[in-house]
Amino acid sequence: MEKIYNKLVRDKIPEIIKSNKGIPYTRVLDDEEYKLELEKKLEEEMKEVLSARGMDRVEELADLMEVIKYLGMLENVTLKDIIKKGHEKSSKKGAFDKKIFLEKVEED
Repeated sequence: MEKIYNKLVRDKIPEIIKSNKGIPYTRVLDDEEYKLELEKKLEEEMKEVLSARGMDRVEELADLMEVIKYLGMLENVTLKDIIKKGHEKSSKKGAFDKKIFLEKVEED
C-alpha cells in the first residue's frame, strides 16, 4: 500500500520509516522549494497548535518554533535574534499581558 505525503519532514523521518519496514521515496529540495515548503509547514504546524490542548499543544508549539527557527535561518538570523526582536517590539508596543481587545477607533 502506498501513501502520498509530498511535504517537508524532519531529517530522521526516512530512517524511522525504514525501521518500520517502509520504503521512503525522498529528494533534497533546492533553496526556493525549501523556503516554500517551510512556509507550508508553518501553516500546517499553526493549525496543529490551534487544535491541540495541554501537553499536546506544548509539543505542537515546539514544532512551530522549529519551523520558525529554520525560516529565520533563511534570513540569516538565529532563533535568539528572533526572540530579541520580539522583546524589542514588546518594549515599544507592549506585549499581550493585559488581554486588551481593540474594538474600534474613532478619528476626526
